[in-house]
Amino acid sequence: MIYETHTHFDDKAFDIDRDEAIREAMAAGVTRFVNVGASLEGSIRSMELADKYPEFLAAVGVHPEECASLSEADIGLLEEYAERENVVAIGEIGLDYYWDKPERDIQKKWFAAQIALARKVKLPVIIHSREAAQDTYDILKAEKADETGGILHCFSYGCEMAKQFLDMGFYIGVGGVVTFKNAKKLKEVVGYLPLDRIVTETDSPYMAPVPMRGKRNTSAYLPYIVKQIADIKGVSVEEVEKVTYDNAVRLFGK
Repeated sequence: MIYETHTHFDDKAFDIDRDEAIREAMAAGVTRFVNVGASLEGSIRSMELADKYPEFLAAVGVHPEECASLSEADIGLLEEYAERENVVAIGEIGLDYYWDKPERDIQKKWFAAQIALARKVKLPVIIHSREAAQDTYDILKAEKADETGGILHCFSYGCEMAKQFLDMGFYIGVGGVVTFKNAKKLKEVVGYLPLDRIVTETDSPYMAPVPMRGKRNTSAYLPYIVKQIADIKGVSVEEVEKVTYDNAVRLFGK
């Protein structure tokens, strides 16, 4: 059994064959999915998937690249969504300084607001952080995100930063990048991390693992990620599947 903690099956990339792609992922051994919202509309679609498939849960939130038009009323909507039984996290939220749009102050404002929401509704957070390690950490600390816990999704920093997030009680999301030949830093981080603090993810339809790199990603490719983690840690695939699955259940409660 494999736990997919971060997928976007609501994405238009799956409009042609969404049901088939989900069935293929289940056939590959994925038994639980968290479909993660990146916008208000994406959050609604994530909840719809969770309503349709008993194997699906939803996260609701607004990605930093989508936060420019957010309002307090929108935070109120997210709070309403979070009351649903199959919503298990607030995300994907965070900071993205790669494109630097919208302005950093706007990103920080709505990142903090969504962490505050997570604390209010007592749900963990799923964090997007790109080229913004220190600000991400500082805001999580200031907003007492250690009270909610969560996942540093698609982790891209080094072991020193990983330790700081671990010390706050967070899990580290490991996806397809760990299979790339040039992913030396992430491989080092996976080697450093205790297995009981790793969760598996694809971020599909983005960042497909080797040997599918360059293609549309899907949760059916999670076994490649699990195998790479097992190789780095020197343990069996079965152990990685069990421990990372248990980690996700511990975090999300389902």
